[in-house]
Amino acid sequence: MKADSYQLEIIASLAQVDAGQWNALLSPNSTPFLRHEFLSSLEDAACVGEETGWQVAHLIVKDSSSDLVGAMPMYLKQHSYGEFVFDWAWAEAYQQHGLNYYPKCLSAIPFTPVQGSRFLVRGDQDEESIQGVLIDGLKEIVIQNELSSIHVLFPADNELKALVEHEFMLRDSVQFHWQNQGYENFEQFLSVLNMKRRKNIRRERAEVSNHGITFSHISGEESSDADWEFFYRCYANTYFEHGSKPYLNPELFKLIVTKMPENLHLIIASKDGAPIASALLIVDKENATAYGRYWGAIEYVPCLHFELSYYQAIEYCIREGIQTLEGGAQGEHKMARGFMPKTIQSAHWLADQQFSNAVKLYLKREHAGIAAYVDELAEHTPLKSTKVLP
Repeated sequence: MKADSYQLEIIASLAQVDAGQWNALLSPNSTPFLRHEFLSSLEDAACVGEETGWQVAHLIVKDSSSDLVGAMPMYLKQHSYGEFVFDWAWAEAYQQHGLNYYPKCLSAIPFTPVQGSRFLVRGDQDEESIQGVLIDGLKEIVIQNELSSIHVLFPADNELKALVEHEFMLRDSVQFHWQNQGYENFEQFLSVLNMKRRKNIRRERAEVSNHGITFSHISGEESSDADWEFFYRCYANTYFEHGSKPYLNPELFKLIVTKMPENLHLIIASKDGAPIASALLIVDKENATAYGRYWGAIEYVPCLHFELSYYQAIEYCIREGIQTLEGGAQGEHKMARGFMPKTIQSAHWLADQQFSNAVKLYLKREHAGIAAYVDELAEHTPLKSTKVLP
């Protein structure tokens, strides 16, 4: 496929692209999850691939000299697991009408509900032109192969305009993020919360402390194989306790700690000198952002989840000057711990016009419902009516 001087290709593995060339497409504010090191590790560890229902089909754009100038992380999905934007009802409606919803095209970071660029364009190129090549080419692929739809999950805000102009429909999601207001310590953070929330957090922290729990913060560079073996045991146990299997395997974490240790931060909780729980932060110090990803425990301690995943993470962010801690998808309980709701959007294009019209009406109603939900959340803000740091 060609548009002017550009050529669009589909690749079945990031191994077909040089890591330096792929990373050269990333803007300074790109998340670590877009790096070749992270996405290729998912493939090399077989966390994604045809057998998992995540068939790799990345789009790349080359110029007339065959240099890589654009790309889009892309997967052909045989299900809707691991996305955090739920379209099971759409799939069921297709099935009821004798149509196949799967496979569908998905541009996203697998198992990772993090907002970020989905159209990767080298800095010396015309962004609008390459976005057009990617979107028009992707639609053509869908139509030629009789696929149902395209889903671009959590794209950067500045990419939404291009998607709407190409007839994509937007869908709202709510996440919960903590913002650092220049706090010098945890107590100063507590000072901006109302009395009820301050008292509750202090009670929860005291509960954990009374059980004799201590915490270790370990950077990716300083972590050991034993640390990661224990972390994975905790991570997997979270899934087992809910009767399911983990999406990720030990091999993935072995790969990313080798390839991108500077972006990893482990927090391990111990009792009587023995580790009992662990949490992982993905850290982007250049953009002063941390992402709370996974946690788990092998022994139950009341309030330990809140302490390990939220309060220890907040203390780390304050200490390191991290401005934003993203708590991930869902979880109203995070508000009581100082995380505030943020609406982010995904974009969807359905090839069948009749279904597209029906989904458009559905999304209009859903948008109004989510707006009302966010307004209701605002009425329960944990912050004082006037936030003044002492």
